[in-house]
Amino acid sequence: MIDRSKSANQPISYANRYHITYNGEVYNYLELREELIKKGYQFTSLSDTEVVLVAYVAYGSECLRHFEGMFAFAIWDEVEKKLFAARDRMGQKPFFYYYDNDKFFFASEMKALWSAGIDKKVNRAMLYNFLTIGYTSNPYEPKETFFENIEKLPEASFLTYTLKDHKLGIEKYWQVESIINKQISEDEAKEQLNELLGDAMKTCLRSDVSIGTSLSGGLDSSTIIAYCDGVAQGQYTHQSFTAVFPGFENDEYNYAKVVSERFGIKMHKVSIEEDDVESLMHNAMQHCEEPFTSASSLAQHAVYAAAKKNGITVLLDGQGADELFAGYHKYYKWHWRFCPYQFCISSDGLFDIGYILHIHIVKFDSKLFKYFGKQPVSTTIHIIACYHFITRG
Repeated sequence: MIDRSKSANQPISYANRYHITYNGEVYNYLELREELIKKGYQFTSLSDTEVVLVAYVAYGSECLRHFEGMFAFAIWDEVEKKLFAARDRMGQKPFFYYYDNDKFFFASEMKALWSAGIDKKVNRAMLYNFLTIGYTSNPYEPKETFFENIEKLPEASFLTYTLKDHKLGIEKYWQVESIINKQISEDEAKEQLNELLGDAMKTCLRSDVSIGTSLSGGLDSSTIIAYCDGVAQGQYTHQSFTAVFPGFENDEYNYAKVVSERFGIKMHKVSIEEDDVESLMHNAMQHCEEPFTSASSLAQHAVYAAAKKNGITVLLDGQGADELFAGYHKYYKWHWRFCPYQFCISSDGLFDIGYILHIHIVKFDSKLFKYFGKQPVSTTIHIIACYHFITRG
């Protein structure tokens, strides 16, 4: 969504040697562009696509460590007769391929591969795992899809393919590191989180098309709207889109309304009725191509369609806040289980750990049994046992 001029049309070429096709957005492209210009590289467009291409020319596969964003791209080297392709760290953008030691096809959708003549044959093992345990991917073989002849490039990985010997190779370039800073104070942690989110929002709001937000009233989307209000620029429209479910006890419309009124957002309500489900399922499955486990995908599909109808082609959304900050009751036990590692600064032994846990849980004491009354019996017994052990020794 950066630079809509003809000079940014794909494929983009560089030095009559390198050619790129690209899906996604690298948010820090302006900073990278300036860095590459200082190194002597020249540009013919203002697009992030060309920045990705030139960064590869400058740094090779190490360019991936410079990118902040969501992307899937492929670069062809006309001299070496070599393809380089990569996918972003979280796997937000798709990259599917077919390889049979003689031919190599790739695309961002499986439908393109089927149109190229690749057989559409169901992977029965994946289907069995989905129907029995709900798996939509294979954690032991991340390349596997629901179709036998088609694989996907795993997240945080790059692929090389050489035409001379038809050799295909895949390497991982990044993985999550578990780093726990026991010395940081709560105020310092808040300040650092605020800076990181603020910086992320500034770069995500770079666009040459209209930007809106999804809004559920939950922690993720509400936080994004709050930061948009603080750093709003350019194409941000102050419009949000909310899926509503009239008569459903978990409808979050009232929460979303509070947020929209607080920040002066024009909220579009997207009502999901019973009669809409069948057509939504058909449309969502047509686009997703593989099975999905959550019915929320249907609501998201309706929300995105409504945004496009209103002239907004980019929606900011968030994932993971509830997992990080124990936003659901089911995450409380993990928060309490790991809190000694997060809050215990000294290392004098179990007494300190027990003391920290005791203080941490006593904060909830006045509401403890009110909370128990709403929980499953097994969870209640588990928490009471922990509470008794920590406070009584």
